[in-house]
Amino acid sequence: MTSRRGATVVALGVVFAWYAIARILEIFPGSIPQTAIVALDVLGALAFALVDGARGYGLRGIVVFAGICVVVGNVVENLGVATGFPFGHYSFVNLMGPKLWHVPVLLGLAYIGMAYVAWRVAGAIAGPVSFAGARVLALPLLAAAIMTSWDVAQDPVWATVLHGWVWRDGGPWFGVPVSNYLGWYGTVLLIYLLFAAYLRKSGDGVEGSAGPALLFYAVCAAGNVMQILPRQAVGVVADPTGKLWQVGDITRASALVSIFVMGGFAVVGWMRQARRSAIG
Repeated sequence: MTSRRGATVVALGVVFAWYAIARILEIFPGSIPQTAIVALDVLGALAFALVDGARGYGLRGIVVFAGICVVVGNVVENLGVATGFPFGHYSFVNLMGPKLWHVPVLLGLAYIGMAYVAWRVAGAIAGPVSFAGARVLALPLLAAAIMTSWDVAQDPVWATVLHGWVWRDGGPWFGVPVSNYLGWYGTVLLIYLLFAAYLRKSGDGVEGSAGPALLFYAVCAAGNVMQILPRQAVGVVADPTGKLWQVGDITRASALVSIFVMGGFAVVGWMRQARRSAIG
């Protein structure tokens, strides 16, 4: 058991270093292709979910979670590109690499990593939650808010600045429509409700601290804040409607959301977990 725990610690350390390097490369890419950096970012978060998730839920549990994320994420994203529901009208370009129908493979995998992290952060805040009766909604509702706050910080940078995807009709949040965030919240809520239903039926529970997930979420927020460093002097970008946006405004807004919303969730999670540990 001790050797297994030690191997998990080493694996998590490697994953953290991998993810941190990917976030730094996003800011200072050099000669590395942007798609390769995106792959490092997404696969780093995925690796964290698999390693930490196996520790907490067992191999079967994290495989079920990953399967739910891939199926729901890809179905809803493909529906969104084809019809405009539930996110709004958008399309992907080549930044994220090969596609499965309308949606990049990497985007489908991206759901797993950050959805898992948000779920564990929500668990740190809410504490032990029963999945019986109406309380089955508690953790999914909170986790969906934590996951959506990540998207609020990220989407204008990836869409309006980097053009990883394009919002046909623009939107008030630096070229991103409000419908995106409503659709995003609904999509990840569905993922969490399905996983909660699985946990309710299987009786599986979380073992171990949510500390690694809290740290990962904080590192992600810090990576968003660093986006202001190389782009402060860059001028303006246009969304598909022709509206011009200051790049510095976009990256600073992302940084503020990352500090005060994402950072707020992380701090509350650390405090709640520390209090329970002190009592226990």
